[in-house]
Amino acid sequence: MTLVLTHTHGDRVTLAHEATGIELLAYVYKPEDPWEAPKPYLHPLRTLSGALVTDYRPNDHRWHKGLQLTASHLSGQNLWGGNTYVHGEGYLALPERVGSMAHTGFGTVRAEGDRALIEETLTWHPHDTAVLWADERRRIEVVAGRDCWSLTWTSAVTNRRGEPLRFGSPTTHGRPDAGYTGLFWRGPRAFRGGETFTADSPAKPGERDLMGTQSDWLAYTGEHDGRDGHATLVFAHAPGNDHRGAAGTHPAHWFVRSEPFAAVAPSWAFHEELVLAPGDSFTRAYRVTVADGRWDRDRVLAHFEEQPW
Repeated sequence: MTLVLTHTHGDRVTLAHEATGIELLAYVYKPEDPWEAPKPYLHPLRTLSGALVTDYRPNDHRWHKGLQLTASHLSGQNLWGGNTYVHGEGYLALPERVGSMAHTGFGTVRAEGDRALIEETLTWHPHDTAVLWADERRRIEVVAGRDCWSLTWTSAVTNRRGEPLRFGSPTTHGRPDAGYTGLFWRGPRAFRGGETFTADSPAKPGERDLMGTQSDWLAYTGEHDGRDGHATLVFAHAPGNDHRGAAGTHPAHWFVRSEPFAAVAPSWAFHEELVLAPGDSFTRAYRVTVADGRWDRDRVLAHFEEQPW
């Protein structure tokens, strides 16, 4: 399969399947509404057959945009967008806490055969965009296969503030089962009630048994509106993430919902805050595989054999 890359400067980078013309993804880096915590995002994401597997600005959360890197609670600021969770008061409109992640430049942006690469630098800001809190080096690698395609998202974040950055979530601030932060996927409305499973759990509707748990990967299968069939997305930790917290590293847990909407995030700070000292960096890498059809555990494991880290 050959990928075709188109860069609309100042706006987005798109990747399409040359033979079919289907746009598999768009990486949008043009800033949007300040209330929605502007940041680059991937939308649409589509399967090889052209089925849509992301949502954009849904009416329940306008700041949910496809697949994006977020920071819902960061040292008192909200780089997630929209209302901010405050313990004992719920979600409040606090525009003075809404920050942003700004595109500053690209490195390599290219497609060759069945592979593509987007390298980018970004800066992270509190509500005052003149203040720098962090910078990020981002790398998105795409590989197209016979019956699926994958993107590997790697982000290295460095604290440029004069004091520690504290990455948290609504759960670290008192709301149970709301540990969302980090890489976040919002599925289309049709994917409500989809099936979720890991290597250690059976496939079944809902997410109750998986919310806040740990595993190397998590799969989500949804059924389309407007066309027949299903699609499966598989979210996986890179081995280097050491997401179970061994050797003193910070553990990660899955945030996953199928009601009232479809969402998955390998959370940086589900149960406890991640603290980054001034000048320190952390790196996380994740792979998201997009496939037509209703994959089961054996098919997911076969995919990892075919495409190891």
